[in-house]
Amino acid sequence: MSALTFDELRAFTLELVEALSDAAELDVDDTAQEVIAGWRATARIKASRAEYAAARKGTSGDFGPVRVSP
Repeated sequence: MSALTFDELRAFTLELVEALSDAAELDVDDTAQEVIAGWRATARIKASRAEYAAARKGTSGDFGPVRVSP
């Protein structure tokens, strides 16, 4: 997570605390895992300057159908 800024780490922490609170109160465990996976992906992209630059570029066109996993 070292690729994240201080503000991003703070946002991750707050989002994770909210997800863990929901998990404890509502018995919803998936949310915390989704928060961690999402922020981990963000940190990985930001760790590579080339990948981060590519991710920030605009897109156009049709990328085809979306595959949905069961």
